[in-house]
Amino acid sequence: MRTTWNFFSAGQLTFGTAAASQLGKLTGRLGVGRVLVVSDQVLGELGLLARVCEPLVAAGMTVEVFDEGEAEPTLEVVAKAVELARRFQPDAVLGVGGGSNMDLAKMTATLYTHGGKPEDYFSFDNIPGPVLPIVCVPTTAGTGSEVSSAAVFTDVANQIKVSTLSQYIRPNLAVVDPELTYSCPAKVTADSGIDALTHAIEAYTAIDYSALDVVPGDPVAYEGAHPLGDVLAERAIALVGRFLVRSVADPEDHEARDGMALAATLAGMAFSNCGVALVHALEYPLGGALHCSHGAGNGLLLPYVMEYNLTERIDKLARVAELLGADCAGCTPEQSAREAIEMVRRLRLEIGVPDRIREIGGTLEQLPQFASKSFEIKRLMTINPRTPSEADLLEILQTAL
Repeated sequence: MRTTWNFFSAGQLTFGTAAASQLGKLTGRLGVGRVLVVSDQVLGELGLLARVCEPLVAAGMTVEVFDEGEAEPTLEVVAKAVELARRFQPDAVLGVGGGSNMDLAKMTATLYTHGGKPEDYFSFDNIPGPVLPIVCVPTTAGTGSEVSSAAVFTDVANQIKVSTLSQYIRPNLAVVDPELTYSCPAKVTADSGIDALTHAIEAYTAIDYSALDVVPGDPVAYEGAHPLGDVLAERAIALVGRFLVRSVADPEDHEARDGMALAATLAGMAFSNCGVALVHALEYPLGGALHCSHGAGNGLLLPYVMEYNLTERIDKLARVAELLGADCAGCTPEQSAREAIEMVRRLRLEIGVPDRIREIGGTLEQLPQFASKSFEIKRLMTINPRTPSEADLLEILQTAL
C-alpha cells in the first residue's frame, strides 16, 4: 500500500484585487527582461492586455505580444506562437486569458526551450527538463491552468483533445486578479465555472492515493485523492455552490466574481495534484469532434459520471451535496449522494450548460468511437474510483445522448 503523497503548485501565487498591477515587480524577481505575452485579440479590445503589459514595460522589460490565441487551441496556433518566440528570443513567457492562452504559453515555452513538435511532449512526463519561466494571469474563473502542470490542445486531424502533463510546465508565477474576470461574458463564465466544479469533484472523488498502484518515489501523472486535496476541493465546491449562478446572472456582482476566481484556483490546485478522471477522458474525444468548449463538455458529462461512480463514493458525494447547500438532515448517505447529482444537474441547467450530447451535435453513431478513444486514455481511467470497461463508457455516453 502506498503510504506517501505529494503536493505541487505554482512557484508563487499572488491572489487578490489589483494583483495585476504588481506584475512588473513579481515577474522581475524571476530575473527576466524579455517577456513574450501570449494572448488574443479580444483581450486587447477589452483593455485587459494593456493592464498586463503596462506594469511589465514600467519595470523596464521588453515585451512582445502574440495575440492569435484561440479557444481550444490547435497545433497550428502553437506553431505560430513558437515561430514568434524564436524571432523575439524571450527569457520568459506570460500567458494571459483563459486556460487556452495559458496552455499555449506553456507549450510555447516548452518548444522554444527543447525544440521538436508538440506531439513529442503529449501525455505524461515527456518534457526532458526545465523550460523558460512561465507566468500565468487568468481572465476567466475555471480552468486553474495558472497553477497546474497540464496543457490541453485540439488535434484537428484526429478529432480529439490531447494534453501534456509535466511538472516542468507548472507556472513559476501565477497572478490571479479577480478584477480581470469582471468583463467575462455570461456563457464563458458559465462554462468556466462548471469546469472548476468538475475539477473539484473529480479530484475529491478520485481513487485514494494509498490505492494507486505505483512504485514509491516514481513520478505519477496524478497522486489520487489525499487530505490536502480534499480541503482544497471542498472549499472550491462550496464557493461554486454559492457564487456560480450569481456570477452568471449578474456580471456586476463582484463578490461572486471574486469567489469564483478563488474557487477556480483552489480547484486547479486540487485537480492538478489529485487528478481528473472519467469526465475528462470522455470529454476529450467528444469535445474534439463536436467543437464544444472544454468546460461545457465537462459540465454536460459530470452528473452522468457521478451517477456511475456513486457506489464507490457515496460518502464523498453526500458531502458534495452539503457543500453545494443541500439540507440533508434526515437523509441517508445514498439519498444525499443522489441529491448531489441532482443539484449538479439543476445548477448546470440554470446557467445554460447543455444537458445532452445531441444538444451539441452528437449522434448515436459517434458514441462507440468516443468510447474507444476515451478508453485509451489510461492515466485518467486509472484515477477514477470505479474501473470502467469500454462497454461502461459507451453506456454512459448513451445515457447522456
